[in-house]
Amino acid sequence: MGKHKKNDKGSNSSKTQPPHFGPLSDRYYPSPLLEDLASNGGRLDRKVYEKELTRLQVELVKMQYWLKASGFRLIVLFEGRDAAGKGGTIKRITEPLNPRGCRVVALGTPSDQQKTQWYFQRYVEHFPSAGEIVVFDRSWYNRAGVESVMGFCTPAQTEEFLQSCPEFERMVVRSGIVLLKYWFSVSDAEQESRFQARIDDPTRRWKLSPMDLEARNKWESFSAAKDLMFSHTNIPEAPWFTVEADDKRRARLNCIHHLLSKVPYEDMTPPAIKLPPRKPPKGTARPPRNEQFFVPNQYP
Repeated sequence: MGKHKKNDKGSNSSKTQPPHFGPLSDRYYPSPLLEDLASNGGRLDRKVYEKELTRLQVELVKMQYWLKASGFRLIVLFEGRDAAGKGGTIKRITEPLNPRGCRVVALGTPSDQQKTQWYFQRYVEHFPSAGEIVVFDRSWYNRAGVESVMGFCTPAQTEEFLQSCPEFERMVVRSGIVLLKYWFSVSDAEQESRFQARIDDPTRRWKLSPMDLEARNKWESFSAAKDLMFSHTNIPEAPWFTVEADDKRRARLNCIHHLLSKVPYEDMTPPAIKLPPRKPPKGTARPPRNEQFFVPNQYP
């Protein structure tokens, strides 16, 4: 079934993992995802998915309580093909969390001033303080991916990035920040299907930019850029974790489950409080309701 479908997965260049990244379960054992989908009768069942997602989101809340109490600093970085499902996964991770302690960073095109700065500078400005989670929806890896393939940077700038990035990330990890890097892998056939779905849905057409359409014709160039990027930046201190994302539901659950396994959190959820009885009203005078404006009820 999947023989005619190209996939952007490559070999894992890192042979060892540091202790805090867990046991051999993190090693890259590719599964024939498309064949799995066929043998299992298609996508993951929605009821199973929703039940497990609810359970995992409860665990995410527990994790955030622990992060705040312990001062843990966490960066979760998402990269991958266009329409690979990064945004949907980020949404499921962040929706149950307190936004005061979890930020999503999705930077646009750098300004003229930022173009003159150290390349990593505008990203470092968003790094977490104690007890914070920062989620990067694309990141400094733009330099090795879209900028390189689309000609927005010079070959010399790409080479400098590939040499500097591992040292930069080692400094980040030595500072005490845990850096998790996820690459969402999707086949070209599935990407094409998702592009068409966005075109057909007026509420999602904004997700398909002219840049996405131009990059659509450079599949092999992006594959080569990704393989080169991995060969330089898949380091033991901050390895890449590939998420097979042809099935969005499985990809979301697998990613969240893996993220939780990388944080040594404990359940520090505060106990439920008992609401005391309300004080009796004092009879304060209120303005007449006919002096106020209300949103009309359109749904009787």
